[in-house]
Amino acid sequence: MALGGGTFLTRNKVLPGAYINFVSTARASAALSDRGYAAVPMELDWGPENEVITVTSEDFIKNSMKYFGYGYDSDKLKNLREIFANANTLYTYRLNGGGKKASNTFAEARYSGALGNTIKTVIETVGTVEEETPVYEVSTYLGTSLVDRQEVTEANQLADNDYVVFKKEAELSDNSGEVMTEGTDGGEVTSVKHQEALNALSGYSFNVLGCPSSEELTKKLYARFTESQRDEKGVKFQTVIYDYDGDYEGIISVPNSVKDSGAKGYELIYWLTGAEAGCNVNESLMNRTYNGEYTVNTAYSQSELEGLLKKGRLVFHTQKGEVRVLKDINSFVSFTADKNSDFSNNQVIRVLDQIGNDIAVIFNDRYMGKVQNDEAGRNSFWADVVKFVETLEDIRAVENFEDSDCTVTRGEAKGEIIVDLNIAPVAAMEKLYMTVYVN
Repeated sequence: MALGGGTFLTRNKVLPGAYINFVSTARASAALSDRGYAAVPMELDWGPENEVITVTSEDFIKNSMKYFGYGYDSDKLKNLREIFANANTLYTYRLNGGGKKASNTFAEARYSGALGNTIKTVIETVGTVEEETPVYEVSTYLGTSLVDRQEVTEANQLADNDYVVFKKEAELSDNSGEVMTEGTDGGEVTSVKHQEALNALSGYSFNVLGCPSSEELTKKLYARFTESQRDEKGVKFQTVIYDYDGDYEGIISVPNSVKDSGAKGYELIYWLTGAEAGCNVNESLMNRTYNGEYTVNTAYSQSELEGLLKKGRLVFHTQKGEVRVLKDINSFVSFTADKNSDFSNNQVIRVLDQIGNDIAVIFNDRYMGKVQNDEAGRNSFWADVVKFVETLEDIRAVENFEDSDCTVTRGEAKGEIIVDLNIAPVAAMEKLYMTVYVN
């Protein structure tokens, strides 16, 4: 059974769990969890279907062909390079699965897709055993790249590799290279595929999710998924969506398109998802230089930039010949007394999300069902919360924190505890107002 989580209006929750509210004022330790985890479903030519693929930056650099079927510098992997320009780990899901696997006399491609039609097996006799039994060298090529080589006397001795599953009943014989055929890609990517991807990703922990679509219904699907995960289940992450009226602190809306040939419009979500995921809790992306490979459209006037900021858009602009993030904001614009403009600042949201995720982990893993709700137990939890916030203060993510800013008391029911926590997140310098007096 899933644990309860999210926000609360009244203390009437049924499921055990951590319910945490954030309002403006008029992992199982008190240490900070890592950032740098991005999630983006993608159209891929190679890879597993119907499951989440986990790839680290190091994996991507060293083994991109194994995971995605192309070398690191292939234009086919540009969007992945955009993500890994800043992210450490990517959770992705193959949106265009459902095709047919290529095959030949000796093997079948491990994954479906037309890319399998570039695989070939080369067999050559390289010796004999006991003067009669031939020894075969069986080589697997993906395109022109040798990806596997084995020496066997029979096909049933062949070990499957990252690219093919061998037909163990095949009769081995010399050939100069038999190419696989009949591999096909999956059909059109629909909202159903995106829903499947989001369902699969819901079991993973990441900092930022990217929506790879310009379709309004698909963008709305990602937005609703984000709101549900954040507010109903207590899973704190933000989602980057192309040009979307989110009006929500969990949605980062980027209006810029790119000028590259064949672009679909939403390409910047890849870089921004990785950059937001990799941005530390005590940092801001404001004024960050875009170091990706696309040519960004930044043709906005000063008044247009102001209008985009007021609409809650994270916009790229050009400054001294460099493409930069103008201001690190999310789409929240409907400010109230309980949620003021601070909640539109992504650096503030990073701090709040860090608190929400990590304190929930501390409670769920170390206290819930394990520690008695007496004064000693509550004091122990109070000490862990204070230690955690002091860690944020040490790295200048929050300021002016006092022990008295955190209180832990017993609720009406025997198993409830009530925590009130006052914090002051720190934000990067944004504006300079200077007056020079001349005598």
